[in-house]
Amino acid sequence: MHLRARLYTLIRAFFAERHVLEVETPMLSEAGNTEPNIESFSTMFSGHADAGARERWLRTSPEFPLKRLLAAGVGDCYELGRVFRNGEAGQRHNPEFTMLEWYRVGIDHRRLMTEASDLVHAALALVGRSAHVVERTYREWFTAELGIDPFCASIEALQAPLAEFRIDAQSLSRDDWLDLLITHHLQPALSRDHVTLIHDFPATQCALAKIRDGDPPVAERFELYLGPYELANGYHELTDAAEQRARFERDNARRRARGQRELPVDERLLAALQDMPPCAGVALGIDRLLMCLAGSDDIREMIAFPFANA
Repeated sequence: MHLRARLYTLIRAFFAERHVLEVETPMLSEAGNTEPNIESFSTMFSGHADAGARERWLRTSPEFPLKRLLAAGVGDCYELGRVFRNGEAGQRHNPEFTMLEWYRVGIDHRRLMTEASDLVHAALALVGRSAHVVERTYREWFTAELGIDPFCASIEALQAPLAEFRIDAQSLSRDDWLDLLITHHLQPALSRDHVTLIHDFPATQCALAKIRDGDPPVAERFELYLGPYELANGYHELTDAAEQRARFERDNARRRARGQRELPVDERLLAALQDMPPCAGVALGIDRLLMCLAGSDDIREMIAFPFANA
């Protein structure tokens, strides 16, 4: 708890020095997160019907309201607070956890990637540690470590290194196999004294990122790893409302195909995107960062009251 408090003090000083404004946004929303691999908690409002939609969704990140603030002209901003994701609880996941998310106007994902690395290095200094930075494209990572080109390899080539694992292949997409190669092979092999920055993902993994034309096109997105732990995921943010709506609709189509519930899209976000300035944003998991700082492999050791006894 003392280390967490010191980290929060450092984070606020880090952003104050850079003139990035701390803000607060709602934890409950009329809209849900349509991403099929993330499950949201929901609750029902029992008050007057004029107050708005009765069913509300606990945020899985503060991304959508932060973007609405950007569209309203607030400028560079960040939020440090609790988010909620339904599903797994245990050594690596807690359904209620702390996320730091920030946005920088007028820069791309590569520049934000450097700032995220600077913040992690400042955090490591709290415990007298440092780390070597390794930067690779997504393609370079796969080809160097697995000898596989993730953009053009066959499904069979992606499956081959995973033959030793018991994986139910039913309904798995190409991107699912790529993710499994990361979690089962690439991520565990990362050095614990390295900050690894992976950028320019397949366009099919764009989420809320811009896609850059090329051969092949790539999503302007990055992930930051400290040792084998994924700490941060960032984007050069999409500002095209029509394209964002299409992505939400594709998410819900995948949900239907999987038998999951479709979720209401954030119409207020879509309305605001036309006014959102060019920017990059990133979300960083505080509890996982604390695990790395404390040398722990159990997220429950970082939380005063983990899910089982909350």
